[in-house]
Amino acid sequence: MPLDRVPDLTSLRLLVAVVETGSIGRGARRVGLTQQAASERLRAVESQVGVALLHRSRQGSRPTEAGTLLTGWATRLLEVAEEVAEGIGTLRADRTSPLRVASSMTVAEHLVPRWLLVLRQRSEAGGATPQPVELLATNSVRVLAALADGAADLGFVEGPDVPRGFRSRELLEDHLVVVVAPGHPWTRRRRPVRAAELAATPLVSREQGSGTRDVLERALAAAGLTPVPPAVELTTATSVREAVRAGTGVAVLSRLAVADDVDAGRLRTVAVEGLDLGRTLRAVWTGAARMAPGPARELLGIAAGTAHS
Repeated sequence: MPLDRVPDLTSLRLLVAVVETGSIGRGARRVGLTQQAASERLRAVESQVGVALLHRSRQGSRPTEAGTLLTGWATRLLEVAEEVAEGIGTLRADRTSPLRVASSMTVAEHLVPRWLLVLRQRSEAGGATPQPVELLATNSVRVLAALADGAADLGFVEGPDVPRGFRSRELLEDHLVVVVAPGHPWTRRRRPVRAAELAATPLVSREQGSGTRDVLERALAAAGLTPVPPAVELTTATSVREAVRAGTGVAVLSRLAVADDVDAGRLRTVAVEGLDLGRTLRAVWTGAARMAPGPARELLGIAAGTAHS
């Protein structure tokens, strides 16, 4: 088929926007066109393609059968075009500029260092100078904010879901566990702690915005429970873990964060009934569904490969 039948990218972007919003006016605003200009462009696209693409009415615009097909094809083409644009930007970028990674605390402390080591070793094995890396270790909310602001190239989060506007890839399943110091009364219980009792216990907790805290609060909410305010809020899993070891109280942390202390007997885990404390660790980014070639995509591949190995 001759390529002169393929509409330009702006027209395809407009068509997708109109179908998604159900209105030529709203679709036009999304892509930065006036409604009149958008209407003229859509008529030109229909003339170019040779079939009607939209059913227009006072209630809005909906795609014809052909419009639905073309919208699906256009979506895939736009994703590839975005990847090409980002790849060109990567080719033109200063290769000495750092790879900017933002990660939630648990992933930053227990997984990212190993991934970055593999990335460096691959660069050196290929005869290239390893690209410098800037790592921001923070909570999941701030990771997403850094990506949205363009302050990070790739992120890793712990929360139960990812907001619209972000791309994501599942890496591995994690599980939160209740931990106490060896002398805590809960270590002498013969039965699991009930979910209601955990909700009524002031915890040593991460701050608001932490993926760990978000997962716990959602699990309690699913059980119809609201936790009491924390006994103390801390900004890292390490500080929470050390506070519990010192006998401050009870905490809920990733099993990744407490594995060494549990194995060494410095912390004890306590079984809880009636709560699902599983979660998925994810890589997140903005832009094309398939990340442009470069260090960020290579790090993503390493994280995914290591997680599933």
